[in-house]
Amino acid sequence: MNREVDINEISDGRLYELNDMVKADCHDCQGCFECCQGMGDTVVLDPLDVYRLSVHLNKEPEKLLENELALGVFDGNILPHLRMEGKDERCIFLSREGRCSIHSARPGFCRLFPLGRYYENNSFKYFLQIHECPKTNRSKIKVRKWIDMPDARRYDRFVADWHYFLRDVQEVLYGTEDTVLIKNLNLYVVNRFYLKPYEKNVDFYDQFYERLKEGKGLLSLGA
Repeated sequence: MNREVDINEISDGRLYELNDMVKADCHDCQGCFECCQGMGDTVVLDPLDVYRLSVHLNKEPEKLLENELALGVFDGNILPHLRMEGKDERCIFLSREGRCSIHSARPGFCRLFPLGRYYENNSFKYFLQIHECPKTNRSKIKVRKWIDMPDARRYDRFVADWHYFLRDVQEVLYGTEDTVLIKNLNLYVVNRFYLKPYEKNVDFYDQFYERLKEGKGLLSLGA
C-alpha cells in the first residue's frame, strides 16, 4: 500500500539494502506478538504470499478465501489480506501460545516488520520503522538474513515489479468512471495473479512473469 507520510518521521533516517546491517532483530520476539493483532486488513498479500500459503497449507487459493484470507480494497485495487479474529483482531494464524503457526510460510509483510519499503525509480530500499515495534533491545542483523527469503535479490525484483504493476493498474482505475472496466480489471488481477493456481513443480517466478507480461499488455491496450 502507498503511505502518504514523511519517511523521516517514521524511520531512523537511513535507507538499507540487502547486505546492510539494521537494528531489527527481535530475538525470536520472546513471547511478544503485538504485531500479530490489531492489524485490521493491513496485512496485504502479494501473489507469492498466497502461493506459499497454498503450498504450506495444501489448500487451493479459493479455499483460503473461505477462512484464512479476505479481500479488501487498497489504493483502488482489490487484493487479499490475512483475516483477523475477535475483538483484539488477532491474526488467524496466531496460536493460543502467541506464536505464528505458519512461520516458515509467513507473508512478506510479516518477514519485513519492523522494516518498511521505500519505493523509487522502479525499485525500492528498506527503512527501519522506529515507532512500530515495542521491543527496545533489538540487535543488528543483515537485512538479507532478516527477510529470510531464498534468492533474495530475485525476490526483491519481484516485489518491486508487482508494486509498480499495481500502480499502473491503479492509474487506470482512478482514470475512468467506467464501472464495468473497473470491475473487470479488478477481477482480472485477483483471478489471474492469485486464484489461478501456480504449478508447484515449475518455478514460481517464471510463471508470475508470464502473467505479468500478459497483464502489462492488457494495460497498454487500455485494459
